[in-house]
Amino acid sequence: MSPERYRQPPSMNAATCSHARRAACTLLLLVAVGFVTACGSPDTRAANEPPSAARRIERDPANADTPLIVLGGQTFTEQLILQEIYAQAWQAAGYRVDQRPTDGGAEDQYKRLTGGEVGASPEYLGTFLLTVEGSDIAAVPKDTDAAFAEVEAAVAVDGIRALAPTPFSDSNGFAVRREDASTLSLRRLSDLEDDAPDLVLSGPPECAEREDCLLGLEKVYGLRFKEFLPVEIAKRHTPLVEGTADVGLVFTTDGQIRAEGLVLLEDDREMLPPYNVTLLVRDDVLDAAGPDLTEVAEAVQEDLTTSVMQDLNARVDLDQESPRSVARQYLRQAGFVP
Repeated sequence: MSPERYRQPPSMNAATCSHARRAACTLLLLVAVGFVTACGSPDTRAANEPPSAARRIERDPANADTPLIVLGGQTFTEQLILQEIYAQAWQAAGYRVDQRPTDGGAEDQYKRLTGGEVGASPEYLGTFLLTVEGSDIAAVPKDTDAAFAEVEAAVAVDGIRALAPTPFSDSNGFAVRREDASTLSLRRLSDLEDDAPDLVLSGPPECAEREDCLLGLEKVYGLRFKEFLPVEIAKRHTPLVEGTADVGLVFTTDGQIRAEGLVLLEDDREMLPPYNVTLLVRDDVLDAAGPDLTEVAEAVQEDLTTSVMQDLNARVDLDQESPRSVARQYLRQAGFVP
């Protein structure tokens, strides 16, 4: 799947709002049915229309008597926000929820799930197929529905259900500084071919072994970089900003891409698969919790378009708000909680 194509119009949008105005932009961005894709530019409803009461999550006292739901996941911004959205929504429905994120990668997260350490965990379609299933990147479907069907079938064998994927796809992406993009005429990943031997690529340690990172860049694009610089996933933008790397792995929903003057290079050979999120939940957890668990989780993610997710991430990474607070405001503005 190609890097994110932003759909914002040329008028003022969430990415161009000043740091001080971002919160105000978000109030316009989050509306009850469909979100605005730009500050002041509504999608399906007027930005000043109040949330619909029909979307309100109803608390069922019986849900409090079901077993505790242990929600896992990773510890970088987007995952923490998603975990808070699911957890707070379930709590609004009356469930008891305990969040236990860890730093482990996709394989570790899936082992926690299959081993019963956690009952649910959000995962990216492409990451699961490449990392957990070990699929060759060329064999992973580029269509979201097809990729989801493969994940759904794979986890069912382990007594796990994959819930419907999110609208947004947070693909791996590769960015360069704007001045370098101009000087070296970089617009697409294939444009790096001549310059790669003189450039440093940064990414999380596992990037060196992943088909959707360094291995894929070597196989699909024939790129051979001067050096690979490992960096913690939470600090993925630091090498680019500090100048210790020339090309860096980022996520296409990162709010810092525009704020830091970075240019996302187009995946012109379609190396990257879809990275929509599916919430993986153990069968025994779903059976004990009843239908509310699935219905609530799938309802609260319906409005998580790429532009909305990018804005939520920016409010944590750039404006230093907490994932808990950002998730709470998202649920309130969408009309799910009072």
